[in-house]
Amino acid sequence: MSTYITNYYYVAAFAFVGAAFGVTLLSVARILRPKNISKTKLEPYECGMEPFEGNWIQFTARYYVFALLFLIFDVEIAFLYPWATVFREYGLTSLVEMFVFILILLIGLAYAWRKGVLKWL
Repeated sequence: MSTYITNYYYVAAFAFVGAAFGVTLLSVARILRPKNISKTKLEPYECGMEPFEGNWIQFTARYYVFALLFLIFDVEIAFLYPWATVFREYGLTSLVEMFVFILILLIGLAYAWRKGVLKWL
């Protein structure tokens, strides 16, 4: 067999062991968990106080959009570190590409700012 196909066997074995490990841990947790379910455990909050409203509270979409923008920019900024580690290997080409990348991020940030998405209240 070639080394190429052998690598697939390693990946399949790793996936099988990982899945078996996950199923085993979930099964052990299910067996060992406490089985007494009380009214307090079924409440939305276990703080000892009676809830005075329902557990469905409407939020404005602004909070979700703000969180999504944070997530997008946080993930995009994570691309800067690998670029900085290989910058010297690729030279001017990678510098120009990164400036284009940062320019696109800044345009997106300016658009969000202009639309008022970054206003918290």
